[in-house]
Amino acid sequence: MIKDNHVEAAGGVKNAINKVLEYRKANHLEDLKITVEVRNLVELYDAMEAGKGTIDRIMLDNFELPLLVEAVEVIGDQFESEASGGINLHTIRQVAMTGVQYISVGALTHSAQSLDLSFKIIG
Repeated sequence: MIKDNHVEAAGGVKNAINKVLEYRKANHLEDLKITVEVRNLVELYDAMEAGKGTIDRIMLDNFELPLLVEAVEVIGDQFESEASGGINLHTIRQVAMTGVQYISVGALTHSAQSLDLSFKIIG
């Protein structure tokens, strides 16, 4: 998965994709699937151009609903589409109605409470 910090470190979406493709080829990992996280329509178009025929999924991170609808339409059936960022029980239905194929819900892990367990042996 190519995340936003990878994009920043590589100097853009296209560079990040190209670096991953080079690494994948050099290490004989051609079967390894690639997901690219994009934060706006400019990054989406860059990902689609650089990843044509090589990336599998585009993750649309923190897209407002109208932009999410547009992005899903632009992607069409060229790549798998996934929505992420700020999705919860109150918004998941609206996100699903955009036609996106996958939805990531970080609230499942962000809001989980910890449980302190002790395995002391008393004897």
